[in-house]
Amino acid sequence: MFVSYLILTLLHVQTAVLARPGGESIGCDDYLGSDKVVDKCGVCGGDNTGCQVVSGVFKHALTSLGYHRVVEIPQGATKINITEMYKSNNYLALRSRSGRSIINGNWAIDRPGKYEGGGTMFTYKRPNEISSTAGESFLAEGPTNEILDVYMIHQQPNPGVHYEYVIMGTNAISPQVPPHRRPGEPFNGQLVTEGRSAEEGEEKERNEEKEDLHGAAPEIFTSEAAQPFPVRHPDRFSSHHPDNLVPPAPQPPRRSRDHNWKQLGTTECSTTCGKGSQYPIFRCVHRSTHEEVPESYCDSSMKPTPEEEPCNIFPCPAFWDIGEWSECSKTCGLGMQHRQVLCRQVYANRSLTVQPYRCQHLEKPETTSTCQLKICSEWQIRTDWTSCSVPCGVGQRTRDVKCVSNIGDVVDDEECNMRLRPNDIENCDMGPCAKSWFLTEWSERCSAECGVGVRTRSVVCMTNHVSSLPLEGCGNNRPAEATPCDNGPCTGKVEWFAGSWSQCSIECGSGTQQREVICVRKNADTFEVLDPYECSFLERPPSQQSCHLKPCGAKWFNTEWSMCSKSCQGGFRVREVRCLSDDMTLSNLCDPQLKPEEKESCNPQDCVPEVDENCKDRYYNCNVVVQARLCVYNYYKTACCASCTRVANRQPGFLGSR
Repeated sequence: MFVSYLILTLLHVQTAVLARPGGESIGCDDYLGSDKVVDKCGVCGGDNTGCQVVSGVFKHALTSLGYHRVVEIPQGATKINITEMYKSNNYLALRSRSGRSIINGNWAIDRPGKYEGGGTMFTYKRPNEISSTAGESFLAEGPTNEILDVYMIHQQPNPGVHYEYVIMGTNAISPQVPPHRRPGEPFNGQLVTEGRSAEEGEEKERNEEKEDLHGAAPEIFTSEAAQPFPVRHPDRFSSHHPDNLVPPAPQPPRRSRDHNWKQLGTTECSTTCGKGSQYPIFRCVHRSTHEEVPESYCDSSMKPTPEEEPCNIFPCPAFWDIGEWSECSKTCGLGMQHRQVLCRQVYANRSLTVQPYRCQHLEKPETTSTCQLKICSEWQIRTDWTSCSVPCGVGQRTRDVKCVSNIGDVVDDEECNMRLRPNDIENCDMGPCAKSWFLTEWSERCSAECGVGVRTRSVVCMTNHVSSLPLEGCGNNRPAEATPCDNGPCTGKVEWFAGSWSQCSIECGSGTQQREVICVRKNADTFEVLDPYECSFLERPPSQQSCHLKPCGAKWFNTEWSMCSKSCQGGFRVREVRCLSDDMTLSNLCDPQLKPEEKESCNPQDCVPEVDENCKDRYYNCNVVVQARLCVYNYYKTACCASCTRVANRQPGFLGSR
């Protein structure tokens, strides 16, 4: 009974100290008169050295639309503040490392509010006032129980995102902020209760001496006694007396023994569902009749402090939480927009996302909708087709097509529907063309370092736009692709001799080529094959190499020179030059500075009088007859006698008769 008496006395003293009106303040360590406060690290009486404040500004210039990670919030972070520097069309998003979206995930924008994630509650704010320049923000007290990632849904230039959080340092102690206490649980060695019933008070008063609650301070339990334990009635305590408990000193008499405090009901619950709170109502009543009397009849210092009690703990009905619409998918015309629709339930002042089947009693709002920001611009054809780019064969022609807004201004093509754009370029066929031999320049290097070698060039038959004569094919007079060259005699020189490369092992792509490489001594007219050892002091040419037939780049090709426009006193001749790619199609990748000349002067010598007065050209365009090789016919030989004779003198055997 002594133990019961002592514990109940302590309960009275503790309750009176915590509820003492007008008394000294209570510190964060729960002691009356203490001046300890919680520092920024959450440590009671700390000096702000037990933690580290991490802060910075994310200012990266982003180019692509979509989600971009801003910062990682580590496990155990507190005082979390993620805020845009100023308002923009971007959105902040939050997700866990496990991949669960907490705020603004899956391209859906959530409404501002409270969202639970990472073991804490985040407050999502999005100022919507027209005059406000404040940006979005996430705020949370923490601590987090997992790593979280903050993202930005980038839609316009990044205004900057300020982030700040607190993490406990290596030498930090755990926060000592008093937790929410439940009835019957000790804190810092002090046992606190929510109050006793009137019946318990009567029994206590019958077995206790009169006491003055202002006269004694609460006793401190040892660490053993500081563990949580339930409050027991006086007659249920064991007979064991802890050595560290001391009976209180006798107290002065109470004001009145005829009246005491009694709980008469509770306040109205703060919510109708989802776990609210209510408080007991204590009234002064007569001890015997239990009739309520004015509070002045009871000792105000003995009035129990009302403790919060849960009520209406059943969940509220689920409801559909509707997010904001996303931007329209089209800048003009009919597009689509989306929004997030989640099934939520409110419990303990928290809005929690639940399975959709809990909202099946409600019609689910639409998640997609059509939208139209403005009327699209339209395509207009401004000019007729141009003439064909070539005089014969297949070329191209163009016309001017513009995107015009609904007020007549020319705008970017993206403003119009690209799938409906009229063609502004098309092929045109001007009929077959004559053909000529096209040649590259001779290679600069001789194939042999000494003695006789060759230089090469490429030859191809192509259509010719210079001549309009009805020639068919390029004929059998294919220009030579190789010409001899001589770098001087070889005088007993020992060297490696490499044969010709074999064909590439494949027709296109990267393949290999083989060739024979032997050591020889060159004499004036003979070669002597030597042992490879004799050439070991020389670098041996490779006997195998890689080859790549296609693509091999673009080159300049040209036709043979035409006949000179005049036989004397200076004329000109022309040829056609084309840039051809690997597959012998027209290309624009050749170096313009290396382009061969297309026109040059010719026959600058003075004219020599005709020996035969009857051998004259009867037509002004006899040079065309010579170019077309028509001098073999008697008619043209007579009509263009002078021109045909000059050609015959330069090329014996040129003229014949048919």
